[in-house]
Amino acid sequence: MTDTRTDHQPAGDGQAATRRLFIKTYGCQMNVYDSERMADVLRPLGYAPTDTPEDADFVILNTCHIREKAAEKVYSELGKMRVLKEARGGAMTIAVAGCVAQAEGEEIMLRQPAVDLVVGPQAYHQLPELLTRTARKRGERIGADFAPNEKFDALPQTRGVDGVTAFLTVQEGCDKFCTFCVVPYTRGSEWSRPVASVLAEARELADRGVREVTLLGQNVNAYNGEGPDGQPSTLARLFHALAEIPGLDRIRYTTSHPNDMSDDLIAAHGDLDVLMPWLHLPVQSGSDRILRLMNRKHGRQKYFDLIDRIREARPDMAMSGDFIVGFPGETDRDFEDTMDLVRRVNYASAFSFMYSPRPGTPASTMAAQVPDAVSCERLHALQSLLTEQQIAFNASRAGMTIPVLFERKGRHDVRAQAVGRSPWLQSVHVDNADHLIGQIVPVHIDHGQQNSLTGRLIQQKAA
Repeated sequence: MTDTRTDHQPAGDGQAATRRLFIKTYGCQMNVYDSERMADVLRPLGYAPTDTPEDADFVILNTCHIREKAAEKVYSELGKMRVLKEARGGAMTIAVAGCVAQAEGEEIMLRQPAVDLVVGPQAYHQLPELLTRTARKRGERIGADFAPNEKFDALPQTRGVDGVTAFLTVQEGCDKFCTFCVVPYTRGSEWSRPVASVLAEARELADRGVREVTLLGQNVNAYNGEGPDGQPSTLARLFHALAEIPGLDRIRYTTSHPNDMSDDLIAAHGDLDVLMPWLHLPVQSGSDRILRLMNRKHGRQKYFDLIDRIREARPDMAMSGDFIVGFPGETDRDFEDTMDLVRRVNYASAFSFMYSPRPGTPASTMAAQVPDAVSCERLHALQSLLTEQQIAFNASRAGMTIPVLFERKGRHDVRAQAVGRSPWLQSVHVDNADHLIGQIVPVHIDHGQQNSLTGRLIQQKAA
C-alpha cells in the first residue's frame, strides 16, 4: 500500500503534487458537490486529480443508493479496482463514500477486501485523519451519526472550482419519508447550513469567477438555516442575500418538494431577475391514490395550483419533474392520471424511471408489485410524451434573443465554437464565440434540438 501518512509535506504553490487522486461519482448533483469537496480536503496532503484510476494512489467511489442494484454496480467497479491494486502490488488506497457506504458499509468491507476504508456522506471531511489511520490498520468505517455542521465547519474555505458555474450545498437530509425512498436513511434528517456560511462560500466562488451557482439539497426549498438575526431564514430570504453578491449573476436550486413551495419563494421568482426561470419540482405520479401510497402528502390538484401560481409570478418559467411508473398497485387508470398531469403541466424537461424496490423502504414490501413488462411499456409511453414536450419547448426558443452564459469551448475548433447555458438550462452552441467564455452575451436562437439550442451572436458586447 502506498504511504498515506500525513507526515509528508503538503504540496505548496509551485510544488508538484506527490500523490494522484481519482474520484468516480455516481448519482445526483449533491454527490458531484461532495466529490469536489473531497478533492479540496485532500489537496493539502498533496493529492492532485487524475482522470484515470490506473495511475491513482487513492481511488474514491462516491456512491448513490437511489436506483435498483446500486450496490451491485459498486461491487462490480470495486472488482476492477481490486485488479488494478493487485497489479501495483497493493500500492493503491481504495475508499467507498456516499450513500451506499452509509447503508452497506460493513457488508462492503466483508465482501471486498481491497477496500481500505468506508466513509458516509457526513464524514468525508475526516478523510485526512482516516488515511493516517488506514496506513496502519485497514477497515475503518465512518458513518453519518453526527450533525452535518461538523462536516461543513471542517471543510476548507477555498474551493477548487474550475469554470463559471458551481454547485453549492445548502441543505441536507430529508424528513418526508416517501415510501419508495432511501434518502432519510442514508442522508439523515433535514439540516440547513447557516446563512453566513452559505454567503461566505458563495462570495468565495464569485471571487474565483463563478457567475452561476446552483443551490443543492435533498429538499432544498425546506431550507431554514440560521439567519443574521439568529432566527431561521427561508430560502427566499437567502436568495435575496445572494443576489447582492457582486459578480454572481445567476442562481438556480434543486431538488424541491411541492409541500415546501412557500409564498415568499414563489414571489422571489417574480422579484429577482437573478433567479433563473427553470424549476425542478418533482411530483412522481399524477394519481391521487398512488401519491397517498407514496406518502407524498400532497395531491394532484395542489400540484396544479402551485404550477399556476408559479407561472403567474414568472410567466417564462420552464418546469422540470421526476416520475416513477410501476409503483406497487399502480393501475392503468393511475398511469393515465400521470399522463394527464404531464399533458396539463407541459414540461420542458423531466426524469422518469421504472419503480425499483429499495431494501428497507415500506414500498418494497407492498402488495401488488407491478410486473416489469407492464412498467416498461408505461415508461416508454411516458418518455415518448416527455420527449415530445421537450422538443417542442426547445423549438419554441427559435427566433428569440436570449442571454447565454458561455462555459466552455465546443467540439468544432475550426469554427471557434463555444457552448453556453440558457436561462432554461439548455446547452447553446454558438460559432465564433470561444473568446467569450465566462461572459453573458445576447444570442439569437436559430434552432432548437431535443437536447440543445443553436444560435449566433448578434453583437460582441458582453455583460
